[in-house]
This record gives sequence, C-alpha cells and structure tokens, in this order.
Amino acid sequence: MAQLLDGSGKLGWVLLRSVIRFVFMFLNNCVAIPSYCLYLILLQPLRIWDSSAFWHVEGVMFKWLLAMVSSWGWIAGYTVTEWGDDVRPISEEEAMVIVNHQSTGDVCTLMMCFQDKGTVVEKMMWLMDHVFKYTNFGLVSLIHGDFFIRQGKAHRDKQLVYLKDHLDKYYHSRDRKWIVLFPEGGFLRKRRETSQLFAKKNSLPHLNHVTLPRLGATNVILKTLSAQQENGSVGNETGTTNQTGNKRKGLQWVIDVTIAYPKARPMDIQTWIFGYRPPTVTHVHYRMYPIKEVPVAPEALTDWLYHRFVEKEELLTHFYDTGSFPPEDGQKEAVPRPMLLDPVWLCVIQSFAFASGFVWYSVLQYLYCCIF
Repeated sequence: MAQLLDGSGKLGWVLLRSVIRFVFMFLNNCVAIPSYCLYLILLQPLRIWDSSAFWHVEGVMFKWLLAMVSSWGWIAGYTVTEWGDDVRPISEEEAMVIVNHQSTGDVCTLMMCFQDKGTVVEKMMWLMDHVFKYTNFGLVSLIHGDFFIRQGKAHRDKQLVYLKDHLDKYYHSRDRKWIVLFPEGGFLRKRRETSQLFAKKNSLPHLNHVTLPRLGATNVILKTLSAQQENGSVGNETGTTNQTGNKRKGLQWVIDVTIAYPKARPMDIQTWIFGYRPPTVTHVHYRMYPIKEVPVAPEALTDWLYHRFVEKEELLTHFYDTGSFPPEDGQKEAVPRPMLLDPVWLCVIQSFAFASGFVWYSVLQYLYCCIF
C-alpha cells in the first residue's frame, strides 16, 4: 500500500510539473513570437536604409528565441555533452552541417548546442520538413529565411529547384554562414526499413542506427554555395559579394554532426515541453572536413556521403556499446566537453520577452482604444 501511495505521489508530481511547464511555454510563445514579429515590423525603415543592419538585429533576436527553447530543456535537466572536433574556432566561417535524424528533439538539441558557438545561430539557415512551417515556430523560421522542403518522389525535383532559388535569393543577401540539413530525409524509425531494403538490393552497407542519405539537397547546396574546380572538387572562393561589398570565401567546411541518446532512446519535442523524462545527457559528436576534400561529381559525392553515414553507424555502435564515442586518430581516449548555458543570460532573455509582451500589449491596446 505504501509503495502504491508513493508511486501515485510521484506520478502526481510529474503531471503537475508537466502542466506548469506547458503553461509557462504557452505563455512564453504568446509573448516572444508576436514581440519578435512586431519588432521587425517596427524596424522596416532600417531594412530599407541598411539591410545588413536589419538582418543582424533579426539574427540576434532569432538567437534569443532559440535560447528560450534551449532553456525549456535546460530547466528539466536535459543537457548536452560534446565530443570530437571543436567547431567554435570556425564559427565565423561558412559551413554546411549534416546531421543524423532520429526525432523531433534533434532540432531542439542543435538549438541548445549551437548557442555557445559565436554568431552561428544568428547567421544560420535551416532546411526542415515543410510540416514544421505549421508549428508555433514556423512563422519565425519563414521570416528568418529557413527553407521548408517537401518529401516524396512527386516533389523531389521541384523542391531542389526551389532550394537553389531560395539559396540564390536569401543566403548571401542575409549574410548566412552555416546551413543545416538532415540528409536522411526523415526520422530513423520511419526510413530504416526502406533504407535497409535499398541497401540490400544495391549491395550497400546494412545500417541500424542511421539510414542511407539522399544526395539531392547536399548536391544543390555544394554547387550553389561553393566554386567548382576542374578536378571535380569545390574551392574556397565563390566570387560572390555580401551587402557590404566584401568578397565571400564561400563554404569552407562540412561539419558532420552525430547525435546520440542514452540507450538509443531519442528525445522528442513532447519530452522537451512536458519534461516527464528524468534528467538526460544528449551526446553530440563533431567531425570537420575541409570543403576542398568534398567532391561535387554526383557519383563521387554519393560515395563520399555514404561513407560519412557508415562512419556515423560505427560511432553510434561504439557509443551504445560503451557509453562514449571512440577516440580520434592520435588520441588514447576521447575527451568529452560539457556544453554549458549561462542561467543568468537565459533569465535575462526570458525577462526581456515577457517585458516586451507586456509593452506591445499596452501599445496595441492603446491604439485600439484610440481607433475604436
């Protein structure tokens, strides 16, 4: 009987905490997202006068919004430990980031672990499934200039044309630096069986923790944002200029990010919102490749990309067997780096969001009373 009461008490506390978190996040969205939009409407004259300054301000506010999402997990004890290469020294250089995709929580994890990487979040472009457009954060991503891609054979060719047009129109004009995509084209649980059948049919590696990537978006990004050399690789100078007239170097790196969850249990967005899972450490492994090592020819690029995901499979197998990633070449053992967020900074951002919401509500209420 005592055990039953104790279990009921714990369940009641989990439910109460989940309700409190949901109410807080609902209010957080109600003040933060409208404030972001209204600030940008107010700053439209700056966009006409100095577009680069406008997009810099927008990027800062975008980073703050992502920090709020990060704080939801941070408060619940969902933290990140990083492994492999340190990507902070190249945070101001242009890079394409390829990530394995297991659940909706992957995006939240990336939002958190990119917070301490300089201006990366401010100048980042995301490629996401078109369904994300219809979430609470979809309007923010539309304004920021992220690209929403439709999956499926019926849309594939058109989507790649739309992606190229989108990159030509928004990537350089808004001074973007990092572009993030999930080459698998969907969640692991949804694509694994199809991927394994395709691999068996074409004598490709059998993968359990990742799926074989799709080439389309990666190929378009490399061709659009990098200069192709005669030897079939990509170079360092794109020949394009940014809004200040400075010549851009183009993509300098491909950053291969591998996300691993303890016991292979992915964190989803529902967990981030309600916080019903005990404190959990998500492990993120980075591996950097200079862009000059990346081929552009379709067959060579396909082979290169397949090798990256075979490496991810090996990394994840080692992690699930041992609880850590394998050491890099020349190291005796891998050394993890805890990713830390400043709680004071998070509190300041949240306070600014609620203060902004109150100010905008007062202003709009006053205008409504004056008009009606």
